[in-house]
Amino acid sequence: MKIIPFRRILCANRGEIAVRVFRASTELGFRTVAIFSEEDRVHLHRYKADEAYLVGKGLEPVAAYLAEDEIIELAKRHDIDAIHPGYGLLSERASFARKCRDAGIVFIGPTPETIDALGDKIAARKIAQAAGVPVVPGTAQAVRTVEDARAFADQVGYPVMVKASGGGGGRGMRAVRAAAEMAEALERAGSEARKAFGDDSLFLEKLVVRPKHIEVQVLGDGHGTLVHLFERDCSVQRRHQKVVEYAPAWSLPEELRERLAQDALKVARQASYINAGTVEFLVAEDGHHYFIEVNPRIQVEHTVTEVITGRDLVQAQIRIAQGYRLSDPEIGIPNQAAIQKRGVAIQVRITAEDPKNDFLPDAGKIAVYRPAVGLGIRLDDGSGYVGARVSPFYDSLLVKITASGLEWNYARRKVVRALREFRIRGVKTNIAFLENVLAHPTFAAGKAHTTFVDETPELVQYTPRRDRATRILRYVASTIVNGHATVRGKPKPSVTVLGREPVLPTIDKKTLPPAGSKQILDQRGPDGVVKWLTQGEDRRVRLMDTTWRDAHQSLLATRLRTYDLAQIAPATARICADFFSLEMWGGATFDVAYRFLSEDPWLRLEELRKAVPNIMFQMLVRGANAVGYTNYSDDVVQAFIEEAATCGVDVFRIFDALNDVDNMQVAIE
Repeated sequence: MKIIPFRRILCANRGEIAVRVFRASTELGFRTVAIFSEEDRVHLHRYKADEAYLVGKGLEPVAAYLAEDEIIELAKRHDIDAIHPGYGLLSERASFARKCRDAGIVFIGPTPETIDALGDKIAARKIAQAAGVPVVPGTAQAVRTVEDARAFADQVGYPVMVKASGGGGGRGMRAVRAAAEMAEALERAGSEARKAFGDDSLFLEKLVVRPKHIEVQVLGDGHGTLVHLFERDCSVQRRHQKVVEYAPAWSLPEELRERLAQDALKVARQASYINAGTVEFLVAEDGHHYFIEVNPRIQVEHTVTEVITGRDLVQAQIRIAQGYRLSDPEIGIPNQAAIQKRGVAIQVRITAEDPKNDFLPDAGKIAVYRPAVGLGIRLDDGSGYVGARVSPFYDSLLVKITASGLEWNYARRKVVRALREFRIRGVKTNIAFLENVLAHPTFAAGKAHTTFVDETPELVQYTPRRDRATRILRYVASTIVNGHATVRGKPKPSVTVLGREPVLPTIDKKTLPPAGSKQILDQRGPDGVVKWLTQGEDRRVRLMDTTWRDAHQSLLATRLRTYDLAQIAPATARICADFFSLEMWGGATFDVAYRFLSEDPWLRLEELRKAVPNIMFQMLVRGANAVGYTNYSDDVVQAFIEEAATCGVDVFRIFDALNDVDNMQVAIE
């Protein structure tokens, strides 16, 4: 087979799987192209691609991604070599794969004929039967009437499962436990299937009670080679949609797992399967297994298989679509023995849902998004980030966490830690519910089955996270803008001093500020300052202002810049000309300047001295700590004070937290 050179790959999907395809394509050196609906115009996946184009203008949000002809025309217009469909949406539409082929564009997936054969669950059952693989007893063709459905149920016995012939993901499925429930189940399943897949045909199967849901990952090239990449346990489900998956299915006997793998290959060979696919089985409580369907696409839970095998399934899909053999170095799987598994991997899906309200999907804007990281944690995201708007029109998946390790409980504890580390605010999530699932003894023992969630109501019993940080920030912001609740809405009181409204002095920046304590120090020296305070006719209490130093220790005014102080320095020099001093240095000034502001506190001293030449500058010295937070040697304290005096500090206020004069002695001297 000729190798097809790719240059540009388009993903006809959105969200997490689109991002996954773009990352895989970029690593292979291909240019990536995204499509997006009007609803997704600011969605993350469009920015993760090299190019992005609007589709489905004027259509409903989901319909935009189902506009086959428009997507094909767009791909032809922009010289697209291949289209990856992701999962869901167009991934299982043979009509789309056929249109790609007709347009000369490679469809990264099975052939249209294979999708036709396997996309219809009834046809897939016949393929499995032809391959000698056991299937769940079911109708040979789609049921047309309620009477036909009841006749089958009477024959095999209730309960039975109504299933959509096309599609997957748990849509179009209803369990029926009595004849009286049949009509409503058919109506609802058909309606759901029609909306999701455009096909409302249904068939019935005998319902296997409390089974495990096991699926086997297969990979086939276009040269007749097929391999499996072991199995996944996908038994933890809600309404037939998977919630937690892990690989391998360690709680099943090894011999049973090998039979499942071989039966999966039998089905794939019977269907002449090409590319990545998943063969799904139910394992009954008695150990018997039954084929249920083939998903001819990449699965949401493919990450756990990638982690335990070290194989990139999406890149393998792309290489197979180019025409490479599995044994070629570009894929590197010469035979089944070349695929080895190591350790355990668990995937959980964080969704925007409210488990306490029957898992009702939530929509809104994500205000806080803090993901978990660390050894053995893989994140696949595309909808979760600060500022993201979670749409009510699409799947509620925000991010997938895949944790891995050599041992089951090690990996399980790692997932729990990651969930607790996650912070998502603005929409409700299922994080607490997932924590309960992972901590439950049934899950921990590997005994979870497909109705485990439905039969375990305590999984949705938890205390919602308090979100204290966001609430405090909102309170502070509201108080700043609207005032405290005790004064909100009340008229602002008048400010009076001794019964009179204060009159702010007029500041004339063109004239020099009046002489003050700095001039007394310069002209008379330190002794002259003492006499001025104690012996002159104008003996009164003099004020020392600490505003400029306290600005670094006040909760709301911390980290005040030199620029900010310089703006009010001329007014200070004139209004406070009669003050004894300005304490404007020391304390937290150095810590704030160096750590947060990237400023030089010595240059601050020089700049403010130019703006305030008439008032003595004062600094706070922490005795033997100087301006630090540890004890310094005597020579350091001495040298620092001498340098500060040389650069412009006039008055030193020395203190010790314990009033220990010995700790202050060197600084005093």
